[in-house]
Amino acid sequence: MVERRRLAKGLGLWLLLLMQAACSRPVEPIPERLPPPAPQPLSFSQDIKPILDKRCLTCHGCFDAPCQLKLESAQALLRGAHHQEVYNGTRREAQSPTRLGIDAQTEAQWRELGFYSVLTPDMHGQSLMQNMLALGKQHPFKANQKLPEHINLGLQRQNQCIDNSGFDQYAQTHPWEGMPLGMTALSDAEYAALSGWLNQGATIDWQDRPLTAQQQQYVASWEAYLNQSEPNRQLVARWLYEHLFLAHLYFADQSEQTQYFSLQRSLTPPGQPIVPITTAQPNGDAQQQVYYRLSLIDETLVHKRHIALRFDDATQARIDQLFFASEWQPGQLPGYTYAERANPFVTFAAIPARARYQFMLDNAEYFVRTFIRGPVCRGQIATDVIRDHFWTLFQHPQQDLFITHPDYAAKVMPLLGMPGQDDDLLDAGSNWLKYREKRNQYAQLRSQAYQQQYPDGPDLTHIWHGDGNNTNALLSIFRHHDSASVERGLIGQIPQTIWWMDYPLLERTYYELVVNFNVFGNLAHQLQTRLYFDLIRNGSEQNLLRLLPAKSRADYMQAWYQGSGLLKRKFSYAPLDDTTPTALLYQSEDPYQELAQRLLADFDDINAMRKDPLNRCTNSPCARQEQAAWMQQTDNLLAGLSTQTADNLMALRWLPDVTLLRISNGEKDTLYSLIRNRAHSNVAFMLGESLRYEEEKDNLTIFPGLLGSYPNFIFDLPAAQLGSWLKQMQAISNEAEFEKWISQWGLRRTHPLFWQTLDNIHQWHKQHRPLEAGVLDINRYKNL
Repeated sequence: MVERRRLAKGLGLWLLLLMQAACSRPVEPIPERLPPPAPQPLSFSQDIKPILDKRCLTCHGCFDAPCQLKLESAQALLRGAHHQEVYNGTRREAQSPTRLGIDAQTEAQWRELGFYSVLTPDMHGQSLMQNMLALGKQHPFKANQKLPEHINLGLQRQNQCIDNSGFDQYAQTHPWEGMPLGMTALSDAEYAALSGWLNQGATIDWQDRPLTAQQQQYVASWEAYLNQSEPNRQLVARWLYEHLFLAHLYFADQSEQTQYFSLQRSLTPPGQPIVPITTAQPNGDAQQQVYYRLSLIDETLVHKRHIALRFDDATQARIDQLFFASEWQPGQLPGYTYAERANPFVTFAAIPARARYQFMLDNAEYFVRTFIRGPVCRGQIATDVIRDHFWTLFQHPQQDLFITHPDYAAKVMPLLGMPGQDDDLLDAGSNWLKYREKRNQYAQLRSQAYQQQYPDGPDLTHIWHGDGNNTNALLSIFRHHDSASVERGLIGQIPQTIWWMDYPLLERTYYELVVNFNVFGNLAHQLQTRLYFDLIRNGSEQNLLRLLPAKSRADYMQAWYQGSGLLKRKFSYAPLDDTTPTALLYQSEDPYQELAQRLLADFDDINAMRKDPLNRCTNSPCARQEQAAWMQQTDNLLAGLSTQTADNLMALRWLPDVTLLRISNGEKDTLYSLIRNRAHSNVAFMLGESLRYEEEKDNLTIFPGLLGSYPNFIFDLPAAQLGSWLKQMQAISNEAEFEKWISQWGLRRTHPLFWQTLDNIHQWHKQHRPLEAGVLDINRYKNL
């Protein structure tokens, strides 16, 4: 009897487990009927590329495009996909670069590098692209439903990079994961056009866009200018190339019709077709003569990689004024050795330091964007070492000792080399210790030199004032976990920290994170890059503390580096100067807040965000007075959000990093970005962020416009319903209520109007900021 009871109990347990397993498996979907392919002849350039730009490029436009399938151009589509991903933070050896337009030029060359076609049909006449699109169309999701948990999304997704031979197995095991992945399906018309074009042979009729006569003149002028024979001209051309190779250069602003060019190193001189030099980094050794060429960017612009910079006659005149107003000669031109790549201060020592620094100051937003919002798509290497919101200032060239005192510059220059050139994993530790010691030795020499030169300390005249008219002087930076954004002006509430960068800090940041950073590099390279950037951040913060009373500096440093941050302060960072006075006089007991208020007042004339009523309201109503009445009402309603923290605005605990809020009044629309600023006890370590996270202190910055390249969620509301949306948001007290709010007001990935709303946002941005507009990346759109 006992045995039978045990047997019955055991069988019952097995039945229960089997039932649970059955319930946990995704329900086998019943395929829906596919729309018939379009029968009429279709053109890639006229009919197909617009669909790819709006529906596919939103996930296939950066280095982390799934399976390296990038779709910004016809050449990218022809290149196809690859089984190997670009991002791998644990690899022991560097990976061969696979950069479009650089590392191979023809479809055959890409096949040799392991890429496979997504357009070539199999024995059944179906290409991989058509199979994936059909899978997505056959298995649509319920309108605005939350996606099943078994569909992995975002950076944690392990992509199944299969070719056509593996599609049947993929479709069986991942029936809900056709394309576009985890999104509202393509419309019948979009699917019919794509499938019709693929059935017709997927002919690509793309023709390179010809240059206008004026563009040809600009290109010829710049290429002649950058390829002169005089040694000093050659050295400046190299410096300019290494600082502008990521820029999307334009000669004249034609708004939506503006065309952009990239600066390239070529094996061929002007007048001949460009043959790109394929070194992993822009300062790699070409081992032969280099020519600087301009190439038209004939592809759809992706917001993450689009960093526009004007490059006209005035730019050329400014370069002449800065670099060649005085006589100087470089002697023997530098090469591309390990030491010369690691230390640009030595490599370009012959160029007047004032010219180099001033050119970077003139275009500070561009340079900061290159290492904050450049082509590196997974930015944890840089972003996990910065706070979620801070302001950035620059030291005035006339008060920068590296600029004004050549003897001092010569003394410290050998200490300014940067790690990461040697990617030997076994040597990573010793290399890091060597460069850390050099950096800290430099910091001590710098501190002593400034004490001697300015015994009374610095004042506000030591901060670059943009020469009275350049709004590049004041920047705001926002971290969105694994990406970041930069905007001109002092935006948001006063942040916990402010960076004050001098020329060595700015140039080292640029070379460490842009020129010398190899996205295809190994663990040792990426580790050393991250650790050194931690020192740069600390240097920028300590420089700012020089403006505060000496007796208060240690308290602020302790507040910024709480808990485990004490270890870094003790063992890694240079000693804090807590003896030299400041020339500024303070009245309050919180000199940091007082300094920030003085910055807002004294630098108002060059602050691109002069008044920020959404985040720093001083007079009611809290609104932009230059806007229409309905927008002012919207501003006033939203302004209260920025004064709250997650401790009293519970919805913040579940709101993602970048939320776009589109508001319309029936005739016009406007856009806001709700930026979640996460609080940390310190940001000194690569790992253990959750241990340093102080969730209850999180707050919001409300930005009027688009901020961020990776929207995590979208709300689309009529202006009349904003009050109800806000009231429900502010009443949220638990996750269930948050999810109910999302269901009622939000656009989930499966919302029927998702694509239309995203199109509207793209169009709004192109209309209001045409020089910065580009396709947003929705790879990190949350499944809320």
